[in-house]
This record gives sequence, structure tokens and C-alpha cells, in this order.
Amino acid sequence: MTWLIVALALVVAAAGLLRWRRPAWYWMTFGVTLAALRVLARYGSVMDACGLTVPAPRWRLTLARMTNRPIPGPRAPRILRLRVTRTGLVLRLKLRPGQDAFDVAASCDRLRHSFALYGVTSRELRSGVVELRMTGYDVLKRVQMPAHVDTRPMRVPVALREDGAVHYRDYRTVPHGLTLGATESGKSVYQRTLVAALAPQQVALVGIDCKQGVELFPLARRFSALADNPDTAAELLDALVSHMQDVYQLIRSHQRITADVPDAEIAADIWDLPEDLRPVPIVVLVDEVAELALFATRDDEKRRDRIITALARLAQLGRAAGVYLEICGQRFGSELGKGITMLRAQLTGRTAHRVNDESSANMAFGDIAPDAVVAAIQIPTDTPGVAVTGDSSGGWARIRAPHTSLRQAVNVCNRHADLTPHLPALAPFRPALGALASVPAPAVESAPAAA
Repeated sequence: MTWLIVALALVVAAAGLLRWRRPAWYWMTFGVTLAALRVLARYGSVMDACGLTVPAPRWRLTLARMTNRPIPGPRAPRILRLRVTRTGLVLRLKLRPGQDAFDVAASCDRLRHSFALYGVTSRELRSGVVELRMTGYDVLKRVQMPAHVDTRPMRVPVALREDGAVHYRDYRTVPHGLTLGATESGKSVYQRTLVAALAPQQVALVGIDCKQGVELFPLARRFSALADNPDTAAELLDALVSHMQDVYQLIRSHQRITADVPDAEIAADIWDLPEDLRPVPIVVLVDEVAELALFATRDDEKRRDRIITALARLAQLGRAAGVYLEICGQRFGSELGKGITMLRAQLTGRTAHRVNDESSANMAFGDIAPDAVVAAIQIPTDTPGVAVTGDSSGGWARIRAPHTSLRQAVNVCNRHADLTPHLPALAPFRPALGALASVPAPAVESAPAAA
């Protein structure tokens, strides 16, 4: 008996240590069993307490009276399936007549407390069927991407959602995106993760980094074109617009709209073309859009209007030609001048890291998901990389990208440098990959070395 007590104490101590130091390991060893038993044992009473039950149907009440049996109580949604994941539980429910998916979504916080889980989110799969995703621990505290992800052409994993699901950047579904965030909010890490995920794909990367290229030029071996100042950026964007027009001419020449051509073979974008004729898609990454929109002189204003006009044309017309925009910045409001609001309206995918004020969050989500504004301004300063993402559907979620160092991103880009396509229209902007020239030390005083 003594040995049994000692063994039990060791198991409890090991479980407590795992829960403190390695919550993912604790969940897969102890937590998942305890949580599943807790959910199944408390299910009926919790649903009743949360108001997610309906009275028994009249025919059952009549049958109970006729047979002198006890009156049946209220009924909760029926459990269709309980599935275990690496981060939590997935509960699929069949709603009773008279229930609504909104009622389940409104009760998620109460369900989280009642089932003693870290988080509960709800989504409607189809009419009458709701899925509850329950997380057993804070998956965003230490992001660990699953070993196997569903990667497809122009669809790459970039972050982990708060419900444990993988967040994908799908350019064919959401062609253009906007990423906002204050300094040290994790915006640069998110961009590196995106570049590293796109590097193994058959895609051309084009970068505009007006911070003298400190963010994107280390990844130059995987980029087909790069610009590090507004003047070069204006010329590069004009070249992209010209390339887009050439692609449209190619699509039009291969449409072949005749009576004997099946509807499915009529080309309307590059993905309808035969693979041997299909131009390579292009992802344009703009690191700090404000540097392209600010101006001090009249000549700068002309260049600025030229840049914004080109970006707006690419955002409006680039999808069918396989040109996708990924614009990053600290702010993206009307104070940047005319054309900015029109450009923002074309950027369907929105991601906001920690921002310094509510107006910056409104720039990202005020026109598509007002509820996400509150979530964006509540991101704490000690969790860099945590962001809120949403699109025009009104849905939003908290995400966090895995920490990708600059060295890791450089290694990935160098490993896949052979996949960098050569585009004749962008050849003048191809980064030079020769040996680095010696640069004199800046004329500033260095900090004294620690004693």
C-alpha cells in the first residue's frame, strides 16, 4: 500500500511539473483524458445552466402522461463526435429544433469556465451543426507548428490560431493583404515567416524595403526584384504594371472562345492557362508603406502619386494576372494622402499586431470586423508576435507566428535560390549577389564595452 501511495504521489508530481513547464506534453499525457471525462460528465448540467437546452417535444410529454412515466426534462444539443487534437478537443454538436448557432457562440466563455479549459470557440459548419474547438492550454504562449501541414500552391502556413488550428495565407482566396503593427510588435518576424514559407514554392518574390533594405535584402537570393528607395520603387511598380498588362494579353490570346471549347477551358486568369504557358505568380512585399506615401517637395509628391496609383492598379487588377500584394506598415490611414483609402479597400486580408492607439486598429478592422478592433488594442506589450487577423467576411481570430530569426529565413532563401524565376520585365531590379563591398563605419560614437 505504501508503494502505491508513493507511486501515486510521483505521478501527481510529474503531472504538475509537466503542466507548469511543458503544457503540450501534459495535455497529451494527462490533460486530454481528464478533459474528455470532465466534458462528458458535466455536459448535460452545463448546457442546462448555460441556457442551451430546449423543452422536450409535445409527443414525448403526451406519451409520458399516457404511460404514467416521469416527465422528460429539457434536452441539450446532441453530441455527434468528440475528437482529440494535439492542443485540445473538438466537439461537434447537432442543435435541437429552435436553437441557434449564435446562442452557442455567446456561451463560449461560460463553457470555458464550466469545462475548466483554456479557451472555447464556436463555428457553424452547416445548418443545425456547430463545432466547438476547445484548447487545453495557451497555444500562443509557445508556438509549435504541427509537423504536417496542408500546403498547396500559393497557400502557406504562417501562424497558429488561438484554437490550435493552423493559420494559412491563401493568395488564391485572399489575394491582397495588409499587416499593421507598432515597433517591436512582431511584424518583421511575421514577414520573415511568410517569406520562408513562400521560398520553396514556384513563385516570384518582389520586395520594396525603403529602410535601405535592412529587412529584405539579406533574403535577396530568393527575390526576383528588390528596391531600397522610393525612386527605385516607383520604377519597379511601373514595371510590374507593364508585366501585368502583358499577362492579360497572354490570357486573351489563349481564351479561344468558340462553340466547341468547353466552358471549363475558357481562360479568365493565369490559373486557367495550360501549365506550360502559365506565367509565374508574383508576390509583392512592401515593408514600410508610409515611406512610399510621405513627401517633402513637389517632386516627391509627383513620385508619391505615381507609386500609390501603381499600387492601386495592382490591387484592383493584379489578381487575375497572378500579382499579389502584401503591404506592411505601422499606420495606414487617410493621413498618408489621397488614394490610400481606395488602396486599403482592395486589401482583403487584414492582420494587426500590437498597435499604439485605437485609430490604428480601426484602420485595419473598422470597415470589416468592428469586434476585432477591441481585440487588437488589448494585445499586451510582452507578447510580441500575437496578432488579430480577419477578412471581409467579418470573422477574426488571434494568431501568433513562430519565431523565425533572420538567420533561419536567410538559410531557407539560400537553400531555394535555384527556384528564383527570371522575369525579363524585372531584370533591371534583380539584386546583385556579388561579394559585399567594404562599408566605412558610421560616424557615431559606439557604446562603451561592459567592464
